[in-house]
Amino acid sequence: MYTYDTLLAEVTTAGGPAREVTDPATGARIGSVPVSTVADLDGAVTRAVEAQPEWSALSDEDRRQTLLALADAVDASAEALALVLSHEQGKPLNGPNARFEVGACASWLRATAAMDLPTETVLDDESGHAVLHYRPVGTVGAITPWNWPMMIAIWQIAPSLRMGNTVVAKPSEYTTLSGLALAAVLNEVLPAGVLEVVTGAGDIGDALVRRPEIGKVMFTGSTATGSKIISASADNITRLTLELGGNDAGIVLPDVDPAAIAQDLFWGAFINTGQTCAALKRLYVHDDVYDAVVQALAEVTAKMPMGVGTDEANVLGPLQNEMQFDVVDSLVEEAKARGARVVLGGDPDRDAIGYFYPTTLVADIDDDAALVQREQFGPALPIVRFSDVDEAVAAANGIDAGLGASVWSADRDAAIAVAGRLQAGTVWINSHGGVHPYVPFGGAKQSGYGLEFGAEGLKSVAVPQVISG
Repeated sequence: MYTYDTLLAEVTTAGGPAREVTDPATGARIGSVPVSTVADLDGAVTRAVEAQPEWSALSDEDRRQTLLALADAVDASAEALALVLSHEQGKPLNGPNARFEVGACASWLRATAAMDLPTETVLDDESGHAVLHYRPVGTVGAITPWNWPMMIAIWQIAPSLRMGNTVVAKPSEYTTLSGLALAAVLNEVLPAGVLEVVTGAGDIGDALVRRPEIGKVMFTGSTATGSKIISASADNITRLTLELGGNDAGIVLPDVDPAAIAQDLFWGAFINTGQTCAALKRLYVHDDVYDAVVQALAEVTAKMPMGVGTDEANVLGPLQNEMQFDVVDSLVEEAKARGARVVLGGDPDRDAIGYFYPTTLVADIDDDAALVQREQFGPALPIVRFSDVDEAVAAANGIDAGLGASVWSADRDAAIAVAGRLQAGTVWINSHGGVHPYVPFGGAKQSGYGLEFGAEGLKSVAVPQVISG
C-alpha cells in the first residue's frame, strides 16, 4: 500500500534523462519523470518477451485470480493514485474524475477476471468436428493518452494479461507519472517482466510499434497518430486496435423535457472537462425545444464548480496542457467572430496560472463552424438548431469521425429509429458516453477499428486457432 509521498518517490527520478512535471492547475512542480532511450525500450521488450511463455503457461483461473489481486492492490493504494492523477492530469478528486477513475480501474480488473471466453465448437456432425480456441498474441504494446491515463491503460492491460500476453506500456508524455504510478502498484503483484513501461514522446512510441516482437498494438489517441501507427507497423503485419478521435453528435428530438435531460446532457459533454474521446461534442436541438434546452443546460452548467483538482468542492478542472487550451480558445474565438452567441463562458483569463478554460455554451452557430466540425476536446459545446430530423442526421454523419453519438427523446422507439441511421460505433439513448466492461466499444470511419471490452475485447488480444478433425 502506497501513500501519495511514497508513490511519488517510487516513480520520480533524480538522475538520468528526465522531464519536469508540473500541475496544470497551479503550475507547481510535482517532480521529474524518466525519459526512456531506445536502449531502455530494447530492454523492456526483451524482458516482456522472455516473461511471456511462463505467464501464458498459467491456467486461465490463475490469471483470473491475479487480476483480482491487482484490483485489490489498486484499492489499497487508491487515494495515492487519485492524488497523483489529480496533480498531474488536473482532474478533480470528486465527481466523475480522479477517485472515480481509480475506482473504475479496480472494477474493470474484476470484471475482466469474471468474463468467460469458452472454446466454441463450430462444427460437430457427420462431416467433421472443429473447435475454435483463442491463443495469446505474445507481447502487446499499449499506448495510452493523457485524458484518462489510468483507466484507459487498464482497458488495454487487463484483457491482454487475462489472455496470456505480456505488455509493454507507453503512457503519454503529458501524464507519465500517472502511468508509472499505476504500473508500480500493479507490479507489486505481477511477476517480473509481465508489465514493462517505457516513457517519452512520439519517437519512443514509434520505435515500440516498429518492433517485430510486438504482436499487437493497442492505441487510444488522435486519428493523425493512429495513421502513423498503421504505417509504422505495416511491415510486421502487426495486429492493431485503434480508438481514435471522436466528434460525437447528439440529436435532441422535439418531444423531450428540457429540464429532465439537462444534467445528463451536461455530463455527456463536460465529463473530465470535455477531455474525453466519446464526449458529446456537437449538440443538434430541434427548433421546437431549442431555447428551452439551451436555457436548462445553461442553468445546470452555471452551478458546476471549476478549480484546482485537490479542492474537494470542484468537479471541473483545467485543461491538461497549454496546447489543448489554445485549441479550445481558438475554436471559440472563431465561432464568436462568425456571430455565434456565447450563452455562458467564452472569456478565459489568458494571464492566469493554470490552463482553466471556463465551461462554455455556444448557441446559434452554423454547422460549418470550426467549433462544430473539429474536435475541441475541452469545455466548449456548440449547440446547433435544426427543424428537420433528416437534416440533423445528415449533419451528424457529415464528418469523418464516428466514435459515438446519442439521441434524446421521450419516445424510445423514435430514438432507436434515428440511432440506426447514425454512423457511429456506439449510439446512446438519453445519455452519452457511458461504457461498460461487458459491452463492446469501438469506432466507425476515421475513429478507428477493432473492438475493446467484453468477450470481443478478449478476442482482440488473442489469435484465433481452429483445431479440426
